[in-house]
Amino acid sequence: MKSLPLTALALALAIVHGGALARTAPERTWNTSAELGAIATSGNTVGASITGKIDAKQELQDWSNEYIASGYFKEDENRNAAGQTVRERSAERYSLSAKAAYKLLEEGEKMFVLGSHVGDRFGAYSSFSTFGVGHGSRWYTDEDKTVDVEIGPGYFSGRRAGGDVEKGFTIRGAAALKWQVSDAAVFTQNLSVERGTSNVHSLAESALRTKINSTMQMKAAFSVRNDTDVPADKKNTDTQTSVTLVYSF
Repeated sequence: MKSLPLTALALALAIVHGGALARTAPERTWNTSAELGAIATSGNTVGASITGKIDAKQELQDWSNEYIASGYFKEDENRNAAGQTVRERSAERYSLSAKAAYKLLEEGEKMFVLGSHVGDRFGAYSSFSTFGVGHGSRWYTDEDKTVDVEIGPGYFSGRRAGGDVEKGFTIRGAAALKWQVSDAAVFTQNLSVERGTSNVHSLAESALRTKINSTMQMKAAFSVRNDTDVPADKKNTDTQTSVTLVYSF
């Protein structure tokens, strides 16, 4: 994956930057969650799927940093042309991202730098890396709701499923809604759109978390990934519905 070094550099800069600040700050706060979901089927349909995610947020006096790693894998048992039973991988996707945001004087206003990399064996892009900068602000706040928005330019490098490599500048916009439905339930809606020279890549996730105890939660989520320009043998939209256990520490 030739696009990986670009994002690896961005991720390393964000991690080193966050670590250096953590050593100089008198106080720091980490909020980390790990989620895992798995489904196994037998009988007429045999297969297994696993989805997982680690989300680590670090709040310093002047900086807010976030590191995310996630993956999704699926295998099915099928019969080949010779009548033999074989297990075949039908989904394989992972993603890494890091973001460092500097807090401005006005409450909720930030300047940020981010890097991300996605590897998708069966997607329209087998790999997709982005690097961007921009401005974020808290657009709306209430007793139980907040809406944050981000916008800024970036650069991408992607390899299509057919092997073609694309590079170019992008403009990225994102929005995040958090709604504290009750003391035990939180609804979130996240949306990001990256527009390049030949493709518009968008990702949306709707999720509801409910508390099981002080550290464990149940999460039900529906996510949509869309690319406007895809090869003839690929679909524009991929969706995923998941139910996972989330452990916070």
